[in-house]
Parts: sequence; structure tokens; C-alpha cells
Amino acid sequence: MSEYVLETKNLGIDFGGLTAVNNFSIRVEKGDIYGLIGPNGAGKTTVFNMLTKVYEPSRGTILVNGTDIGKMSTIEVSRIGVARTFQNIRLFSELSVEDNVKIGFHNSISYSLADSLLRTGRFHSEEKDLHEKALELLGIFKLEEFADHKAGSLPYGAQRRLEIARALATNPCLLLLDEPAAGMNPVETQELMDTIKQIRDRFDISILLIEHDMKLVMGVCEKITVLNFGQVLMNGTPEEVQNDPEVIKAYLGD
Repeated sequence: MSEYVLETKNLGIDFGGLTAVNNFSIRVEKGDIYGLIGPNGAGKTTVFNMLTKVYEPSRGTILVNGTDIGKMSTIEVSRIGVARTFQNIRLFSELSVEDNVKIGFHNSISYSLADSLLRTGRFHSEEKDLHEKALELLGIFKLEEFADHKAGSLPYGAQRRLEIARALATNPCLLLLDEPAAGMNPVETQELMDTIKQIRDRFDISILLIEHDMKLVMGVCEKITVLNFGQVLMNGTPEEVQNDPEVIKAYLGD
């Protein structure tokens, strides 16, 4: 087992003649809360899309717990423990809050199609277990009282929390959060900061997050990589990053 949950080496991708990301190399250790920041258009979400194989990298290597995922599909990457949320919320809005979380348990379901159709004892036993696990996850995000509500009826901040709960249902070793605080008010953002730390400790996972809210980034991340024009500008601690002249220039201009 590698000491790194995630390691990328010289990762890059081209779209036609445009290099979107180049020489992206980071190491995320077990238990890290790691931030990936940079100006709009820096390539952050493109990195997430490569890590989850939504995009096939043009070059470089991605290792998850020492396993090269280069030939894996998006589904296979999920099965080895990489989960993510998206900039734009992607819930099944007409399904219940609980059912959205239960969908995340697809990797662990063991009953067969026949069990499901015939409603066997195995089916009922496993569904009861999934129900209890779903309510436990919803409780962490203060959503259990909305379990029977349609996901699309929740306020925006609650939908963000539900998407994270669903990602956790896949039992990941690495959770990728793409702008989790987007659209949240200051109170919700503070609660999210506390929740991120809680789920890291409770589920013993590593978290890599993209975020523009610097208060959140500096408040929860132990390590940060700054991306600018598809290139790593620097790696460092929150203190090093926020005091670096090149980082300040990248965000604020000359």
C-alpha cells in the first residue's frame, strides 16, 4: 500500500492545439485535507475530470493508493474509492433525499436482480441495512428530517450537503469536492468547514477540494496547490500560499 492516497506525475491534457493542464504533480497523503485553488480558468475542474477519468489525460500518471488508474473507466475509478461532487449540483431531483443517498451505495449492493424482482429475504434484509446507513449519513448533514422529501425541493445549501452525503455513500478513500461552498451563506460555509473536518476524521478518508472561498480553504486545508494557466504555481501550507507574491499576483494581477 502506497503512503499516498493520490499521486499524480506530470499529468497533462490537450484539447486540440490548446494545453489545458500540463505537468500537474501532487501527493495527497492519507487523512489530508488538501486544497486546489487558482483563478477562474486555471484548470482545476479539468484536473478533477482527469482524476475521475471523465477526461482521458494526454500524458502523465495517476496513482490511487499506488494503483495506476490509466486504463480504468470512470466506474472502475469509483469502485477503487474515488468519489466526487460537481460545481453544478447533480442530484436526481425527482427522487427522495434518501433514495439519492442509497444510489451512492451501488458499489456495495450484493443482492441480484432476481432478489429484487422476487423481493426475497436477502433483498429485504439488505434494503433495511441501506435504509439505516442512508439515515445515518443524512444525520451527519442534518438532513434526516427531509429523507422523504424530493431532493429538488431542498434549499440550495442543503442540496450541496446532500451531494456530499451521496458521494460518501460510495465508501471512498478519496473525496473530491468541487466548490462545495458555492452559493452558501457565511453561516452555511462555517458549518461546512466543521463538517469537512468531521467526515475526514469519522470516515478516515482524504479530501481534495477546489474552492474560491479563501476563508474556507485557509480554515480547513493543511496543504494547498495553486494552479494558474494549467500549471502548478506552487505547493505549500496555507500560510506560505497566502503570503506568496506570485500567488497574490495571479489572483489580483499586477
